[in-house]
Amino acid sequence: MIKRMILPALLIVFIGSVFQVKAQNEKVVDEIVALVGSHPVYWSDVEAQYAQGKAQGMKGDPPAMRCEIFENLVFQKLLVYQAEIDSLVVSDDQVNSELERRLRYYIQQFGSQQKLEEFYDKSMDEFKNELREPLRLELLSQQAQGKIVDNVKMTPNETKEYFTNIKPDSIPVIPTEYEIGQIVKTPVVGPAQLKEAREKLIALRARVMKGEKFSTLAVLYSEDPGSAAKGGELGLFSKGSMAPEFESAAFNLKNKNDLSEIIKTKFGYHLLQLIERKGEFVNVRHILIVPKVSPDDLVAAASKLDSIADKIRIDSIKFEKAAMLYSDDPGKVNGGSIQSQSTGNTRLAADELDPKVFFIIDKMKPGEISGSVPYTTEDGTQAYRILYLKVRTQPHKANMKEDYNKIQEWALANKKEKVISKWIETKSKTAYIRLGEKYKSCDFKYKWTFTAK
Repeated sequence: MIKRMILPALLIVFIGSVFQVKAQNEKVVDEIVALVGSHPVYWSDVEAQYAQGKAQGMKGDPPAMRCEIFENLVFQKLLVYQAEIDSLVVSDDQVNSELERRLRYYIQQFGSQQKLEEFYDKSMDEFKNELREPLRLELLSQQAQGKIVDNVKMTPNETKEYFTNIKPDSIPVIPTEYEIGQIVKTPVVGPAQLKEAREKLIALRARVMKGEKFSTLAVLYSEDPGSAAKGGELGLFSKGSMAPEFESAAFNLKNKNDLSEIIKTKFGYHLLQLIERKGEFVNVRHILIVPKVSPDDLVAAASKLDSIADKIRIDSIKFEKAAMLYSDDPGKVNGGSIQSQSTGNTRLAADELDPKVFFIIDKMKPGEISGSVPYTTEDGTQAYRILYLKVRTQPHKANMKEDYNKIQEWALANKKEKVISKWIETKSKTAYIRLGEKYKSCDFKYKWTFTAK
């Protein structure tokens, strides 16, 4: 039995953009339960996903659930194995960008970064360090799967045939769905605010030069909640881990306690102090000052949106035209409609909506528009928006007239599933896939060929 040790007290893995729950044991003996090429599947991976599913209310036969999770993990490792054969690459920028996006999402779900960190007893830097490699492998597997199914298309006749073959009592009920438009105003940080933030850091740099402790000033003034409490220390990192400007400044520092000049990244202004260098890694402290949108500019944005909303209410301008003319959101080219990030659909069920959006539109009638409400964009920028309820459907059985796009999605997913099934059946005959004892009795969905020991 091949074993490794898991130290307490948290297992966090990105699988479908979901954090895994806390491990309950102080020390757990782990083992490899499958091996795909050089890529292992650990027992702990299965158990972490199983625990997460149970925590989210998933029900079913526990052994069957574990078998399904295990098979999905083996499939993911097979995709990574194929990606390596095809020399597919995921850049550091892709990983970092997706990592930031997902962390912003979870911070929003928890309400604040502090609450997220307290719940998992992890700092933001620790999250990033632990999640970066699993996320890279996930993105690599997505690339490989994309290559397999990218050319799979669905014609109208195939869509119709798919729906016709669904038994009448198996046709799903479509819940209430919403089509919502938004017009966003994102005030630009003005020169005065940029200057104010930079000068604040210049003053702090001067204080360090006069002998004050950098770490103390970081605790008092840094606006990076992930590192401020630790005196601004980030821990060892390699090239490709940080914003390019930040990274360049960090690796240009030569001696312990050297200070950087003031640098600017998309997050704000930074001052760095070198702690240590170890080969290709560097550890620095930093103080971050984020330029703020002025309160006057935020008020002006809200007022502008309220004025636009009034014009739409009296029908002096159509919402779609107003979105195109005035919105700072890229979705304005689609009539301002809020879209699903995964499918691109503009009709969304309640559980697909941001709770803050649903709270507002749930009280509205189709055709109504809200007043201006605070909004934080994906990159963390303060903004305002108005919301327009275009459509609210009633629950109904799926039909080709009202739900063609959704039915086409189902049909396409079904067709891709068949292509994937055939690929697994063929690929597993030539790939090195060893199956451990724990899951030999599973009734697998796909036809796998496992390598004999």
